[in-house]
Amino acid sequence: MRLPLPDDDKPAGQNQAHDQRALIGLSLVSGVGPQRLRALLAAFETPSAIFRASRSTLTQVDGVGDQTAEAILTFDDRAAVRREMKRADDLGASLVSPWDARFPDRLREIYDPPAFLWMRGTLPEDGRPMVTVVGTRRCTDYGRAQAHHFGAALARRGFTVVSGLAYGIDAAAHKGALDAGGRTIAVLGSGVGHIYPQKHTALAERITEHGAVLSEYGLDAEPDAPHFPERNRILSGVALGTLVVESYAEGGALITARLALEQNREVFAVPGAITKDSSRGTNRLIQKGHAKLVMAMDDLLEELPAATVEEPEEVDAETVAAGGGPDPDDLSGDAQVLYNALSDTPVHVDELCKETGLDPSSALPTLLRLEFKGLVRQLAGKQFRRS
Repeated sequence: MRLPLPDDDKPAGQNQAHDQRALIGLSLVSGVGPQRLRALLAAFETPSAIFRASRSTLTQVDGVGDQTAEAILTFDDRAAVRREMKRADDLGASLVSPWDARFPDRLREIYDPPAFLWMRGTLPEDGRPMVTVVGTRRCTDYGRAQAHHFGAALARRGFTVVSGLAYGIDAAAHKGALDAGGRTIAVLGSGVGHIYPQKHTALAERITEHGAVLSEYGLDAEPDAPHFPERNRILSGVALGTLVVESYAEGGALITARLALEQNREVFAVPGAITKDSSRGTNRLIQKGHAKLVMAMDDLLEELPAATVEEPEEVDAETVAAGGGPDPDDLSGDAQVLYNALSDTPVHVDELCKETGLDPSSALPTLLRLEFKGLVRQLAGKQFRRS
């Protein structure tokens, strides 16, 4: 389904503002959801033209019957449109329409792009590539650490990290990108004025300061079960590829992976223990050849275009001593052993295990937790050093 490009012959000035109001109005018409709105925009030149159309013309659009056509023809609630626009101002939200240059180019390419997006924050304007990181809400400590690690590593290399703001893997990926000083985007299954889950409101605010929160639903739309699989096509469609960190045999992350494949996007997966139900979905993706196995950033970079490398700021010893950074004195057990064995010189995890006598299956999760704390950095080729 083709959406207009920003350089199409679209009306400017007052006419474009009128079309934006018409687009908001259409989103408020009873029975006109995202799917019907996409079909209507594909059939008519402008949103305003939809309101001027005849009943017979409207009912020729796929999915639009007499009842929906009647609702469009009789809609005259300018007050509701003004309230929505006022609400957007209060939220600091803007409408990103298909003819807007901010509308993500890759999202135009998918079969069923959103008719518009409500946005809080800013989208990258420099063509910065995006990678989606998703996984289960019921993640393990291993999955959470991996999501944070890859979110941070992608951000350091100039990628914008995209996820869905859910508990578990999504939140860890967002936080990883933010902790690395990078950009991240959250695509919601609710309105941008109704953050879900509510406990992630503070996280959403951080994201708007260093990226964007997006939704194709009304500003205050409540989360609804069908919204989440529907928004997954935006998660996959906006990015170069999708990384599934941890997933059960069924779940939304696998839907996102399937959509990415249908959209001709790259799909990656982090392997997990074969004894863990929480890794059954990701391991199956790899086994069936639907996803590339990822153990380090190099595995991703082999398939993705190069992006600007943005190394994170180091935490110096004086900052740590002053209480402004992580304190290695708080460590114990395997974490203390591994940290003591590290120095400023990178060392491969196998050599580290030989030196400490630890098994890689326990050393790697511990190293990832140390990286999460800001005490250790992972480099290419599964090498580690102190931060």
